[in-house]
Amino acid sequence: MTAEATSFDRVSTPLKLEKVAVVIDDGVSAFEFAIPVEVFGVDRSPQGMPKFEFAVCSPRAEPVRTSQDFQIIAPHRLDPIEDADLVVMSPCGDDYEAPPELADALRRAAARGATVISLCTGAFTLAHAGLLDGRRATTHWFHEDEFSRKFPHIEAVPGVLYVEDGNIATSAGTAAGIDLCLNLVRRAHGPAAANGIARRMVVPPQRDGGQAQYVETPVRARPAETLAPVLDWAAARLHEDLSVSRLAAHAAMSERTFARRFRDETGTTPHQWVMLQRVALAERLLERGGMGIEEVSRRCGFGSAAMLRHHFARLRRTTPTAYRRMFGCEVDDAMEETAS
Repeated sequence: MTAEATSFDRVSTPLKLEKVAVVIDDGVSAFEFAIPVEVFGVDRSPQGMPKFEFAVCSPRAEPVRTSQDFQIIAPHRLDPIEDADLVVMSPCGDDYEAPPELADALRRAAARGATVISLCTGAFTLAHAGLLDGRRATTHWFHEDEFSRKFPHIEAVPGVLYVEDGNIATSAGTAAGIDLCLNLVRRAHGPAAANGIARRMVVPPQRDGGQAQYVETPVRARPAETLAPVLDWAAARLHEDLSVSRLAAHAAMSERTFARRFRDETGTTPHQWVMLQRVALAERLLERGGMGIEEVSRRCGFGSAAMLRHHFARLRRTTPTAYRRMFGCEVDDAMEETAS
């Protein structure tokens, strides 16, 4: 598994995503539960973003006690799972095995083609229910060894943010659930919707798939000022040279200081951040239609269609042409042939 791999098995495949059911039970982690609530449960339609039919459900009628020792009252039992497009299994302890009625509901949802995902150690729940048999999956790095020992018939993928295998997906620890949920929004409603939600949440719209799940070095103390103005400046000039030296000069820092501060603040390198922004811009232009691949590559700063295809395949596991067929407007065949 390379540092850039995410194990996207169907990353470019669109999906229906209108009804979302989140499952909780005793021991649920409040943070991971809050992730789908924030991504899918907040009505941002006045800002032009998709609105989801959202339900929180539980196999028990009484209030659910979280791992932080406060209670949540789930307004629904398991009925919303039956017609949900997306079912989210929250982590309910390190090795939560769903009661039979919940396990059956999860299996029925997967069998009819709904997307079923787990966050963090929720992968254990899907594994116990048989939904990960013969599939690839991930979980929190701290529990990887236990997961592999307990479920040797599942291909555990370490060191990634999330894994999609067919209509079943699993995410790594804590904030990796945000990455998975935003990727689902992107697949269903396009990058603009995912970017809009990410901006409201003040998180990266898409981190590199190989982003480490944990950081060995302590967080450095640094001044409170942010690199946001530099990022905004760069995002408006993706067609230009955005070398580390130029970015550092604009930030009035040495290259070494800038690179360190950049990784502290964004979790990635300046080069990788620029590549991600350029691919995201390419997605928007491909969706909009009206220009060939060469023009898209020039507008995004790749220089050539070959470089656009290379980075698009590396980061999106598909080609620009396939992406446009899936998400974009119709283009003139002659334009496409010329661009190819």
